[in-house]
Amino acid sequence: MAAAAAARLLRLAPRRLQVPKASPLAALSFPLPRTAPLAAAASGRRQRFCAAAQASASAPAAAATGAAGEAVGEFRKRLRVADVKGGEDEGAAWVGKELTVRGWVRTCRAQRTVTFVEVNDGSCLSNMQCVLTPDTEGYDQIDSVTTGASVLVEGVVASSQGGKQKVELKVSKITVIGKSDPTSFPIQKKRASREFLRTVAHLRPRTNTFGAVARVRNALAYATHKFFQDNGFVWVSSPIITASDCEGAGEQFYVTTLLSNSAEGGSLLKDIPATKDGRVDWSQDFFCKPAFLTVSGQLNGETYASALSDIYTFGPTFRAENSNTARHLAEFWMIEPELAFADLNDDMACATAYLQYVVKYILENCKEDMDFFNTWVEKGIIDRLNDVVEKNFIHLSYTDAVELLLGSKKEFEFPVKWGLDLQSEHERYITEVALGGRPVIIRDYPKEIKAFYMRENNDGKTVAAMDLLVPRVGELIGGSQREERLDYLEARLDEQNLNKESYWWYLDLRRYGSVPHAGFGLGFERLVQFATGIDNIRDAIPFPRVPGSAEF
Repeated sequence: MAAAAAARLLRLAPRRLQVPKASPLAALSFPLPRTAPLAAAASGRRQRFCAAAQASASAPAAAATGAAGEAVGEFRKRLRVADVKGGEDEGAAWVGKELTVRGWVRTCRAQRTVTFVEVNDGSCLSNMQCVLTPDTEGYDQIDSVTTGASVLVEGVVASSQGGKQKVELKVSKITVIGKSDPTSFPIQKKRASREFLRTVAHLRPRTNTFGAVARVRNALAYATHKFFQDNGFVWVSSPIITASDCEGAGEQFYVTTLLSNSAEGGSLLKDIPATKDGRVDWSQDFFCKPAFLTVSGQLNGETYASALSDIYTFGPTFRAENSNTARHLAEFWMIEPELAFADLNDDMACATAYLQYVVKYILENCKEDMDFFNTWVEKGIIDRLNDVVEKNFIHLSYTDAVELLLGSKKEFEFPVKWGLDLQSEHERYITEVALGGRPVIIRDYPKEIKAFYMRENNDGKTVAAMDLLVPRVGELIGGSQREERLDYLEARLDEQNLNKESYWWYLDLRRYGSVPHAGFGLGFERLVQFATGIDNIRDAIPFPRVPGSAEF
């Protein structure tokens, strides 16, 4: 029976796709031959509304599967509006060719003999202007072709008579897939405030601004992985649930099962287990100890850097800081590389190269979206980003930065004094005014204002820490050389009243083959802000989590 079952599984196994040889990142897409999209659209080789299972089983294959089922069709990359209009000729090469567009209606303008429907499929900022006449198949559905409706449009690409686009689609057939009530659809042609759009975050990607932010965010994530992968780094999945506090600040979300949802209205206080002195009895909890959502993957990243040399983490992090500002989120993504056998100078060089790489990538690969931001969000953003790519970064010590600020004679809201942390207004003054828009790295901060894991300098007063400052944002990257000396690290934990038992595994890295190492952390949403010009960080992430709001 077991042999028969195995034989059935082999018969049902789908044929393995032949993926083109390329880099691991490039292999995520499966490009068609140049003529295949048109052939697919013309011959109906795909199912109409979804990704398509191609009925390509030959007679022998059909005989092999028999009554047990059919072979899974080959996956093929779908043709998108960006593939047609994204080239330098803006689609002119497609004139006279058949095309199928699937997307959502932005606008519908009906005239006496012709109707213009703007359809966007999310692949680019540009819409496909679709031209319908009363002779178009499916024209009887035109009253349902309203803003927000989803449609499938088939036709032939033609040169456009209008000045806003090079090509348009002469429609032979239109099908309404999903209707949209025009009286209640919250996103209309008129401009809506970003504050309002946050209340409909499930629909805001359909606007020009948030569609562009999503695409640039995607490009920055891709470029991040490509930079580190091309430079020999290994991506490590750091845990989201942790029992340690990387920053030592205590602003963490608890993870617990002591608060049961089984009772109506949740748990009663009397049902939460407590010790004799009235404290929560964490030994009765799921992990038998206090557990939290992580504020950083750094400590876990260091463990793998101690074995694989160069690694990076890229994942969600959380902070229970009750800051209801345009600069703070409770949930955000962090990029955190760790370099073994490295010091602070290596760390600064890596941070500089990374930032220049990802900025150059979006300037070269997101031109339409970046032109949109340059026109409608922040005029001059492209020049500002080009400065990051082209200008040499410089670094100066925290002591020199304080002297520079004191010498400016400028009135700041927050005081400037050696031993106090620099505020955003100080950082922006240094990079935007004092250094004329040049990115700058401030290094060697007082140890009292930095985390326990940063390596103490020989002066005993400062640590080998660095912050990379950029115009308009201020601090974008924060990093340090890590403390690799066991006795120094234990002393720092004692100074900050942190329980060494919670960090026993972290201390082990210093006991067994410790090496100099360094790393940095970059808040991904701040990078998105920096790259798009978006003012509020809540608009740099799909679904912002902030004090008092966890919608969607």
